[in-house]
Amino acid sequence: MLLFLITCSFSFILFYTPLFACEMRLLSLCFWKSIKNTLFSATLSFFTSRMLPSKKIYAVPKVQRTAFDTNSGDQMSVLDYLPDLVLETILEKLPPKGLCRMACMSKSLRGMCVSDHLWERHVRSKWGRVVGTSAYREWLCSAHSRNQDSIFFDRIGEKGFLGCLIALVRSRFCSVGKDKIFPPVNSVMSWYIALESGKLWFPAQVYNRENGHVGFMLSCYDAVVSYDRRTDTFLARYPAHGTRTSAIESGVTWDRLRAPLVDTSPHDLHISDCLNELRPGDQIEIQWRRNKEFPYGWWYGVVGHLETCDGNANYCRCHHSESLVLEFNQYTRGCRWRTTIVNRRDHREEGNEADGFYGGIRKLCGNEEISMWKQFWPDVVLE
Repeated sequence: MLLFLITCSFSFILFYTPLFACEMRLLSLCFWKSIKNTLFSATLSFFTSRMLPSKKIYAVPKVQRTAFDTNSGDQMSVLDYLPDLVLETILEKLPPKGLCRMACMSKSLRGMCVSDHLWERHVRSKWGRVVGTSAYREWLCSAHSRNQDSIFFDRIGEKGFLGCLIALVRSRFCSVGKDKIFPPVNSVMSWYIALESGKLWFPAQVYNRENGHVGFMLSCYDAVVSYDRRTDTFLARYPAHGTRTSAIESGVTWDRLRAPLVDTSPHDLHISDCLNELRPGDQIEIQWRRNKEFPYGWWYGVVGHLETCDGNANYCRCHHSESLVLEFNQYTRGCRWRTTIVNRRDHREEGNEADGFYGGIRKLCGNEEISMWKQFWPDVVLE
C-alpha cells in the first residue's frame, strides 16, 4: 500500500504539472525514475524480510503434517509454506513424473501428491478412451490379491518415466512406514502406475483384430490387453473358443482400442433397447459370431430400406415395419454378408451355421463413435 501511494503521488506530480513547466519534464523524468526504483527495492526488501520465514525454519525436525508422516525427522520444503490454493494449483499443472518428484520433497507434499483427484486427471487424459469401469474393477481385484511391491521391483532397470518413478518409489515411498506400502494399494496413483508398467491386464475392445485380417474388417472384438512402454503399443489376448487356444496379437496401436461400451460378456446376447427407434440411414453396430462356439464381435452396419420402398423420404414407412433391414456396405453386392433382416419386435439371436449368427444391436449416436468406425473403412470392397 505504501509503495502504491508513493507511486501515485510521483505520477501525479510528473504528469499534471502546469504547461509552463514542460521544459522541466525531461529532467524530472530521469530523477523520479531513479527515486522510484530505489523506493521499490527498499519496500520489497522490507516486506520480504517480514513475510518469509528464515532458513532456520526449514530444519525444524518436528512439524504437524499429514497422516502419512511416520518419521518426524523429515525436513520441510519451502513449498510447504505456500498457501494451500497456490500449492494445489501448482500440483494440478504437473505431469505424473513431476508429481512423483514433488512427493519426495517433504512428507506433507507426499500426502498431497498422492491425492486421487490429481491422478484421476492423468488417467482420463492418457487412458480415458481405452479403460472403463470393467478395467477399474479388474485393477481393484488385482491390487488386493497380490503384493504391491511386485509392480515396482519386478521392473528394476526400466528406463524413461517408469524407471524414474520406480526409483522414486523405492527410495522414498517404500520407507514411510513399517508396512512399506506407499502409495496406497487402492489409490488412483497406484492404478496409473500399474497401467504404465504393463503388469495389469485389463478388458478392452480391439478394432480389426489380428492385424486387420480381411475376415475381421470393420469389427471390434473383446480382449484383455496390457501396455508395452517400449513400443507404445499393446499386447492383446483374445478369448479362446471351441478347440482353438487363446489368440495373442502384439503391436496393437492406441487408435485400434476402445473401452467396452456395454457390460455384456462376449459370449452373451446383448439386450437391444433401440430397435423401435431405428430408421433407414441410422448407423449401428451389431453382435455377430461365426458359430455357437465363437464369442461375439461388434460389426459396423447401416439401417437400410425394405425392397418395397424406393428410398423416398417423403413416402418411406420402413420404420413402421417389424422387419429391420441391416446393410454392411463394406461387402460387395450379392455377397451373403451384404444384407440381413431381423425382427425388430421380438429380436433374438438369428442366423445359421453357414452365414453366422446375429445378436444384439447398438445405435451409434455420437459423431466420435461413427468417425472411429469410418477410419477403418477398407480401401477395397470385400468379397
